[in-house]
Amino acid sequence: MTHNDSEQDGVAQAAPTATADYAIELKGISKRFGAVKANHNIDLRVPRGTIHGIVGENGAGKSTLMSILYGFYQADSGTVHINGKPAVINSSHDAIDAGIGMVHQHFMLVETFSVLENVMLGAETHALLSRSANDARDKLQQLADDYQLSVNLDALVSTLPVGEQQRTEILKALYRRAQILILDEPTGVLTPQEADQLFRVLDALREQGVTIILITHKLREIMDITDTVSVLRLGEMVAHINTQDTSMAELAELMVGRKLETRNYHRVNPLPADTPLGIEVNDLTVVDSYGKRRINGISFSVRRGEIVGVAGVAGNGQSMLLEVLSGITQPTSGSFTINGQHVSAKEPFNPSRMRGQGVSHVPEDRLKLGIVKAFTAAESSVLGYQRSAKFNLRGLLRLDIIKSACVKLMQGLDVRPGNPHLKSASFSGGNQQKLILARELDKSPDVLLVGQPTRGVDIGAIELIHEKISDMRDIGGAVLLVSVELDEIMALADRIIVMFEGSIVAEVAGTDANKTQLGLMMANAHTDAAA
Repeated sequence: MTHNDSEQDGVAQAAPTATADYAIELKGISKRFGAVKANHNIDLRVPRGTIHGIVGENGAGKSTLMSILYGFYQADSGTVHINGKPAVINSSHDAIDAGIGMVHQHFMLVETFSVLENVMLGAETHALLSRSANDARDKLQQLADDYQLSVNLDALVSTLPVGEQQRTEILKALYRRAQILILDEPTGVLTPQEADQLFRVLDALREQGVTIILITHKLREIMDITDTVSVLRLGEMVAHINTQDTSMAELAELMVGRKLETRNYHRVNPLPADTPLGIEVNDLTVVDSYGKRRINGISFSVRRGEIVGVAGVAGNGQSMLLEVLSGITQPTSGSFTINGQHVSAKEPFNPSRMRGQGVSHVPEDRLKLGIVKAFTAAESSVLGYQRSAKFNLRGLLRLDIIKSACVKLMQGLDVRPGNPHLKSASFSGGNQQKLILARELDKSPDVLLVGQPTRGVDIGAIELIHEKISDMRDIGGAVLLVSVELDEIMALADRIIVMFEGSIVAEVAGTDANKTQLGLMMANAHTDAAA
């Protein structure tokens, strides 16, 4: 298959004459940030009432292009047509007026407000809030019925699971009469069940004539849900394809410019029986402030030179397990020994002392626990290690050394753009993740605790990250891996433990695992199936 513009028949591509058959037409869009060429002469044409995927590596220019369409950035050159008419979009207000809505990778909701208040915010219909609320409630109920978007309108956002928060964002856009909906990495924080529900919603929206732009790194989702797909590489558009005419392998090759090999990283040789333990957990229990048992008397071990994966539907104790083992949360009862250090409710530890004990932690929530968005990349690259002699001299940070070290970290995991002076918030989610991974792996830890290592990361970088984690295992590190991606768990883990409602309900060798089996275990239905 060729991908030259002159040979693309019936796919999403730019043309000299705008037509109302297309919801979006971009022609010659370019955008620079200093020396960085984020977008270069990009053409894009998306038919109305379709789902169009945009894929590319982290830093390929996907989010920049959509931010131009939504008015966060202004293009240096090029034109935009919406439904066949020229559009000047200098702000998000202009985009909303043009019928464009955007659901961001990190939700833009006020957690202390209700769903109804979040949707109304900035779109009140009356001076009296009570009248606005009544109008909004009626309209939202109709939208929820039309598009399968049921959410408790009176619930505080902070109490909602992630999937319902995302539905709130979609309702907010539809409430503002969006007919073009941009979703940036919409399943990055969703469970498989929530992702399935999202796709049912997107199908319903498409059937009602809404045009959807889907930015994602998950090629299986592109194949499952989109009509057409565009590929960006290094700021340039390299292909527009009808989804039915391509494959995940071809898209991956177009994204990175080379063939990618599917690999398993399991140990070649079994570990000797007397291999020392890196982690040993004994009857560990955690009860939260509401009296709920988040971890329920679990015991397991991880040997040096071994990767143990933890599978389970999000919210079943895996995140809490990482917080306890890293020293963030103290156990209620039971104990664990990590790299020779014994920890219990009577002998608590904190993250700083854990790091000093040779334990590195890649947190699941990178924005809350991994970086500080207002810090530069260089500052985020030493978080947790800023007091070490390498980076600190008599209480003063050695900024030149920190910046030089950050550049090396960026080069090692291909963080883009490779500028240590940029604010952490300026990087895409995938590049933020790579910076955190680079920081923690650089310490050559004896024990690596890693949660969702490739969340929001492109397929080429996933390959590199998996190699780095397996290399850590191969030099004798003990690795505990938590991931909602079953493909990732099965590719990396030598053993897999499955958690359900805070308990370990099953264990299986990585070489023996399959998705059907793990799915049953995650629902605690495997014993019924076996019977």
